Amino acid sequence: MFYRPEDGHGLPHNPFNALITPRPIAWISTQDANGVRNLAPYSFFNGVAYVPPQVMFASTGVKTDQDGTKDTVANIRATGVFCVNIVEAEAVHAMNTTSGDLSAETDEFLAAGLEAAACDTINCPRIANTPASMECKMTQIVKIEGAANYVVMGEVTGVHIRDNCLRDGRFDVTTFRPLARLGYRDYSIVTDLFELQRPDD
Repeated sequence: MFYRPEDGHGLPHNPFNALITPRPIAWISTQDANGVRNLAPYSFFNGVAYVPPQVMFASTGVKTDQDGTKDTVANIRATGVFCVNIVEAEAVHAMNTTSGDLSAETDEFLAAGLEAAACDTINCPRIANTPASMECKMTQIVKIEGAANYVVMGEVTGVHIRDNCLRDGRFDVTTFRPLARLGYRDYSIVTDLFELQRPDD
């Protein structure tokens, strides 16, 4: 089949995000100017550079209690910082709770029953005891095509790694089984790895 997005796909569900899988999930923690803590998962997310280490995520859609965006982007605009927390399989239900349309005044750490910890390099909460957290200083927010589509770029200024996730000097994802987003309402858990050498290694 072939379709032009502007003409529609004719299927019962939009296939677009199912074509780009699996996607890592950034469980992003922020706080607003008054210190209200927020958590939300974003699967339009990735690392984009090594030196300095940088990440990006995209936010699409709006909330009725924010000005043309969601709490996460509004909070980053106000404070200039955010933290990316890595989602393990064990936290799937807590993560799903924070994907709900909760009010901007709701502390989503409390709503999801999660313990918060202070970041070291930025004024922002992180999820305590998550496999890893990356403290980020926002470098730019780029408005892209669409009514409420924004790409947020950040430089990683601090990294927390849970000790039991390190094996032989490597961050070993099999120790916690990261959650990945697929299409529609589907998710996957990473359990198997294989190593592949590049031709020039």
